[in-house]
Amino acid sequence: MRSISKHLALVSVMAFSLSLAACGPKENANQGSRAGENKENNGKVELVVWEDIQKSAGIKDAIAQFEKENNVKVKVIEKPYAKQIEDLRLDGPAGTGPDVLTMPSDQIGTAVTEGLIKELNVGEDIQSIYTEAAMQSQKVNNKVYGLPKAVETTTLYYNKDLISEEELPKTLEEWYEYSKKVTDGKKFGFLALFDQIYYAQSVMSGYGGYIFGKDENGNYNPKDIGLNNAGAVEGAKIIQKFYKEGLFPSGMIGEQGINVLESLFTEGKAVAIISGPWNIEPFTKAGINFGVTKLPALENGKNMSAFIGVKSYNVSAYSKHPDLAEKLVIFLANEENSKKRYEVTKEVPAVKALVNDPIVKNSEAARAVAEQSQFSEMIPNIPEMNEVWKPADSALQTIATGKAEPKVALDQAVKTIKGQIEAKHSGK
Repeated sequence: MRSISKHLALVSVMAFSLSLAACGPKENANQGSRAGENKENNGKVELVVWEDIQKSAGIKDAIAQFEKENNVKVKVIEKPYAKQIEDLRLDGPAGTGPDVLTMPSDQIGTAVTEGLIKELNVGEDIQSIYTEAAMQSQKVNNKVYGLPKAVETTTLYYNKDLISEEELPKTLEEWYEYSKKVTDGKKFGFLALFDQIYYAQSVMSGYGGYIFGKDENGNYNPKDIGLNNAGAVEGAKIIQKFYKEGLFPSGMIGEQGINVLESLFTEGKAVAIISGPWNIEPFTKAGINFGVTKLPALENGKNMSAFIGVKSYNVSAYSKHPDLAEKLVIFLANEENSKKRYEVTKEVPAVKALVNDPIVKNSEAARAVAEQSQFSEMIPNIPEMNEVWKPADSALQTIATGKAEPKVALDQAVKTIKGQIEAKHSGK
């Protein structure tokens, strides 16, 4: 869920703004029932679509229209989108998988390598309606394997009942000083899940840390890992201060951390948190008077970065009706249906024509993501990225708990990552 196309123009990234649901690390375990095999009943082909949790309402009208125009039955099943590839590995060969699924862009490389998704036959006329970075995330070796439906970055949420926009600290260091003044063990100032690389990279990259370097052609080089260079270590030391000073609650580490962070904000016990667009709807329903803005600047003058995650529609390699499934993907991701989906789900699509659409432009959250996108990086979509998450998170958790110093912990993480890449990806 998590690369590196920095300095995107604000006007082109407005479509990147996304009140997303999920490249976020939070997953819903309620996965719904399994899809049945494609069937032809009374002359009607049945397509199965795996949609994200609580997002099928956004495509309800589009599905009905597609069914009518193509004399086809479409069955929509909700599953956590970051977990759909795992299910496809089993359900696809068994004949119980989907024709169309949705997935995060960092899984594209793995899915292509394993032969799980089909190359799409879409020309420049279709590709050109999306922002360049979003469309690029769907390509492997210049072949297209999906169409972007939504984009996300993390942003800063703040409680307007506890702090005004004018009072907001402008830098991470100012938030550190502010938190020292207001934190008492029950109430907190600024909170972030810095024990996870998805969030910590926002600081580490600002000082020169990186996941993978790139070659002269702009391709990721999995042998060049910058998670333990001097800049990454410097960023980790800054992160460490928040834990050492007790500015983050001790329970906000590991898998339960996201629940602690969101609960504290929902209960009015945290002034500001770093989170993603997936929380727009829940926080709104909870009645929180919140604002959304870009992430703070760092002391070196650079802005905190964020990962840009692209969410896409893809065709399963196991589909018995791949051409019709591809037609459905193109239909669901077109401009008209992308706008309708945003109106329902608040997942803002990466469609160029929607950049200045009032429904997107007038959204505070959309503007915040657009601004933050200028300082952000795409999540690497090569298979080797799968070997980064757990070792990096483990290192950050030992730093957060004081069990290891940043340099030692990050050196061990990189050693583990390199070993896993060698073991699982050598010769590819």
